[in-house]
Amino acid sequence: MKLSLGMILALCLAGLQFVAVTIVVFSSFLTSEKVLLEHARQLLSDVGTNTIEHSKGFLTPAKGAAELATRLAENEVIASDNFQQLEKLLFQQLQISPQFAGLFYGDEAGNFVYVMRSGGPGPFRTKIIRHDEGVRTTDLIWRDDSYGAVEYRADPEDTFDPRGRLWYQTASEKLTSIWTDPYIFFTSQTPGITAASPVFDSSGTLQGVVGVDIGIESISEFLSRLNIGDSGKALILNRNGDVIAHPSQDLISTARADGTFRFVNIGEIGDPVARAAFGHLAADDDISVAREISTRFNHGGSTYVSTVMPVISEALPWTIAVYAPEVDFTGEIKANRTQNVWIAASIALLTAAFGLALAHVIHKPVRAFAVRSSLVSQGEIAASEPMPKTYRELERANETLVQAIAERKQSETEFGRTFDLASRGMAQVEKGTGRLMRVNSKFAEMLGYDAAEVLELTVHDISHPDDDVAAFFFSDGGQTRSEYLHDKRLLRKDGSVIWVSENVIVIRDETGNARHAVMTVDDISERKAAESKIRRLNRDLSHSSRVNVMGQMATSLAHELNQPLLAITQNMDSVLFQLKQNACDVEELKTIVEETDRHAHRAGDIIKALRGFVKKDGVEKAPFDFEELMEQTLHLVRSEAKDNGIAIRTAAHGLEPVYGSRVQIAQVLLNLLRNAIEAISDSDVAERVIWIEADTVDGGLSARITDTGPGFDPAIKLFEQFESTKEDGMGLGLSICRSIIDSHGGKLWYQKDGQGRSQFCFTVPALVPKTVEEKRDEFSV
Repeated sequence: MKLSLGMILALCLAGLQFVAVTIVVFSSFLTSEKVLLEHARQLLSDVGTNTIEHSKGFLTPAKGAAELATRLAENEVIASDNFQQLEKLLFQQLQISPQFAGLFYGDEAGNFVYVMRSGGPGPFRTKIIRHDEGVRTTDLIWRDDSYGAVEYRADPEDTFDPRGRLWYQTASEKLTSIWTDPYIFFTSQTPGITAASPVFDSSGTLQGVVGVDIGIESISEFLSRLNIGDSGKALILNRNGDVIAHPSQDLISTARADGTFRFVNIGEIGDPVARAAFGHLAADDDISVAREISTRFNHGGSTYVSTVMPVISEALPWTIAVYAPEVDFTGEIKANRTQNVWIAASIALLTAAFGLALAHVIHKPVRAFAVRSSLVSQGEIAASEPMPKTYRELERANETLVQAIAERKQSETEFGRTFDLASRGMAQVEKGTGRLMRVNSKFAEMLGYDAAEVLELTVHDISHPDDDVAAFFFSDGGQTRSEYLHDKRLLRKDGSVIWVSENVIVIRDETGNARHAVMTVDDISERKAAESKIRRLNRDLSHSSRVNVMGQMATSLAHELNQPLLAITQNMDSVLFQLKQNACDVEELKTIVEETDRHAHRAGDIIKALRGFVKKDGVEKAPFDFEELMEQTLHLVRSEAKDNGIAIRTAAHGLEPVYGSRVQIAQVLLNLLRNAIEAISDSDVAERVIWIEADTVDGGLSARITDTGPGFDPAIKLFEQFESTKEDGMGLGLSICRSIIDSHGGKLWYQKDGQGRSQFCFTVPALVPKTVEEKRDEFSV
């Protein structure tokens, strides 16, 4: 929504008043808030310190538990098989140690005796697990303070095995007294820690482990009684991130899949505020901090303050964490701040009312100017109409604006007339989608649509699927170019195809972002048809020319060789006649043989001259770029390949320069490509592809031309002169190609590739350029 000038003036006046009052209010608030927040942090620190001191009270019983476990481990009763005597010993120790939750002993056979405090039916409960000849029994006994049995009960469903418990495994592994990390007791499902010691027989062999449980649930009760603001809480974390104490004790434990319980980690506790405040500590294996850390954080739209204390001690590696809502300490001052803000807003509203009245007076001539400019732009009044009375600055702006409007309307009119009346097909196209936004009648006529139908199409709909579409018309295509010019095929409404020359110009705004494109097309179907006929005629004429030249060469060769060969035949007949008549005249025979030799040399000279005519001696060689030569050669055959529906794919990058006759190597490449095109075009293979690959190898270049044609009969000698697989072929092409490659010191051969396709390969060594004397000798041959 755009604001008027009058509204802006009013808002500015009101805003200045509001900002001035607000600055005063907030400066006072921030000062008071800083003091209260510092007080809150100090309060949280005091809570943490108090909790640490309270927790240290568990260190003395823990030490006593460790000492008791050690003494029990040395008692002969512990390692005996008398479970009744062992139970009584543990019962007596539990009675004289009220801070302990239970005492137990487990051995290597899985036997277990556990005496613990109970809520009923007796104050003490004993669990005895025996393994006797493969039979396991579990007995539960409740006793009173005088060791009298209150109730017996068997538990055949019990699966407890002391050897699988952490206290047993740790003590038996370290073979010394240990303290466990806090965990959830299996039987009572309450939090605690265990002091355990290994028990040995007289030979030093491990017999079992004796232990003492110390409950720590009273720490959670202590935390629930703390007053930290209105709704703050303190909790205790073990160094591994487990929450071992919390005001809500039911949040600190969770069941495992096997039915046992474990502490929840701070990252998964059901207290969302605690999780938000301290959950990041769980990312480390050890969450303890070296010093007290105080922070502020947001959760659920409220701001909280928190404090994390260093660990209590090495013996109790617990961390105290405290958090409280900031509003518990700053609520009153925030309420006062809100009241002051409303006062500031009221003052601002009064100022705004005054500002609106003042703005109305100032804005009246500006509004008249805006109305006149809009009417001129819409053509409802002429630009020469007199202006309303307004400010001097607006009068000058109006003159410039009206002139710009007139020029824009003239440009739009001229463009629209040019677009609609153009003799070429024109279309305005949407970027990305290629949707035809506007077309002239010529464009619709070329495609056989009416104006309404063609506007429902996109450039993709009317383009031949085998031809390129400008990248501008693809949502993920590059749009850095501003013009695309190429020949392509378009699909008419009746399904027929026309060739057009397409010129796409991308229209961009002043920031360089594309807005739309204007596409201009010319129908070149007749030109394309004429070019195709010319190419076919050119091939026919070239073939006829080659046949005619070879015919002339054959006639000349027969005529020139006829006389020396006839003379040689007559001389040989004379010699044979004399030999048969035994009338040999040595001098006469010598004369005849010398004449025969002269005629034979004459025939050789004729053949040598013909060879010089066919193969130009002294061809100039120089370094050249094979990749460039390959691209230029493709221009000569690409049209022929396209007409036959054949795709040519290349793979050649970073080739080293080659030294040789550029024209002769081009002749080889062109001949092999045309052979491949003819082989595919004369067959009905489904895949019509030619691959040209070139690589730099040791000493030169290796090139491969592969096609999907039918191949050759193995009986054909491809490189023999006058040996051809074509009905009208002369069998000279491959022979000449091999001669050219051989003259360059390379090799030309035919093979099947890994997929059984025809493949001609040749190599061109990296020749050392010849010296001036060598070139002179070469041209003089």
